Amino acid sequence: MPSLPALRRRPALPATAPLLAATGHTLTVAAPAAPPGSGPGGPPPPPPPRCPRATATTGSGPSGYLTLLRLPGATAFTLGGLLARLPAGMFSVSAVLMIAASRGSYALAGAVTATGLAATALVAPWTARLVDRYGQRRVARPAAALTVCGALALVACVRLGAPAWTLFAAYAATATVPNAGAMARARWQALLGEDPARRHTATSFEQAVDEVCFMAGPALAAVLCTALFPEAGTLTGVALLAVGITLFTAQRATEPPPHPRPATGSAAPLRRPDTAPLLAVFLATGIVFGTLEVTTLAFADTAGHAAAGGLIVGLQAAGSCVAGLVYGARAPAGPAAARLPVLLALLTAALTLPALAATTGSAALLAPAVLCAGMATAPVMITAMTLVQHRTPPARLNEGLTLAVTAILTGIALGSALAGQAADRLTPGTGYTVALAAACAAIALATRLRAPALSGVRG
Repeated sequence: MPSLPALRRRPALPATAPLLAATGHTLTVAAPAAPPGSGPGGPPPPPPPRCPRATATTGSGPSGYLTLLRLPGATAFTLGGLLARLPAGMFSVSAVLMIAASRGSYALAGAVTATGLAATALVAPWTARLVDRYGQRRVARPAAALTVCGALALVACVRLGAPAWTLFAAYAATATVPNAGAMARARWQALLGEDPARRHTATSFEQAVDEVCFMAGPALAAVLCTALFPEAGTLTGVALLAVGITLFTAQRATEPPPHPRPATGSAAPLRRPDTAPLLAVFLATGIVFGTLEVTTLAFADTAGHAAAGGLIVGLQAAGSCVAGLVYGARAPAGPAAARLPVLLALLTAALTLPALAATTGSAALLAPAVLCAGMATAPVMITAMTLVQHRTPPARLNEGLTLAVTAILTGIALGSALAGQAADRLTPGTGYTVALAAACAAIALATRLRAPALSGVRG
């Protein structure tokens, strides 16, 4: 039996500990008294704390875009991507004005830029594939350096009066220009992961940036070439490309990891059965864009308001930019494949407005009509780009996005050619009918995207 001091040294039992008592062969357990207020008549225990909603950080409206830009490194690569994208809209306009001023031939200038566009359509997917395989920094910088060399060689050939074939060769060398828009979208996808709401906002933001470059690039090139000297637009584009790509690729923390060997199921986008119909939609919408721009310029010139033509085209891009930001402020309902035909139908309806305005012969009525048509284009492009991101494996993302851009550029070239022929041979504004036909074709193509091939699409 322990001594009394030993018993005194034992720690006291807690107030809630059960009391044990042994009597003979019986063990009695007495439960402790319940705390006040916890009995049957007391209040229920408080519920466990709830986790915050996962969507609380997504944001809506302008705050959603601010939330994206607050991510580490996002503002820096966005600024670099903006600077690197401006030359894409400057080089062709600058080349046309520079060659026409020195050689006195718009036909030669147009042929040179068309050659460059064809070379870009062939080379750009290969450049994007290298970006996916070896990383943005390792590929984009040397690719941009080759583009800079080609642009500077074009300036030198023009200044020195070199043979015409050298102009074609020099401008074709600019086809290695990296697709900054595709690389920026790949960074957003790596940053946001499987967050459909914020990825939709990021895609909308990038589409708005594209529209800003579409507005500012050609206008800046035209001002520089006419106000300073013919080579000023090309030289400024070279400087912007060099600075933009350097700043963009310097953000190593947000660069997606390279994929040296494509994973299983990462077949080339062109070999995937669900890619061709989507690229056909991009081609048709490109025809809409090219036809709308050239027809508007030709109509304004015929109506005696040539100076207003550029302003009206700018309204188209401005409307698309604003509509893109509004459309991206909230996550849309339903899958992208189901939304695309509906949005294309709205675009088709909006294209009837400039076609009707052209019948009046009034440029004042044409301006708001083109603005409305421009506002209908951004949701289409955002949704179609979302489908590209859903369909393309991460190991091929830059390649898939670049193929989409190439299809758009090809459509713009075809639409411009068709609208030019219509403007010369038919009545002013006939090109808007071509845009309507292309939009209807896009609707028919988009309805095929809802086939079972989309069963594995995310989101």
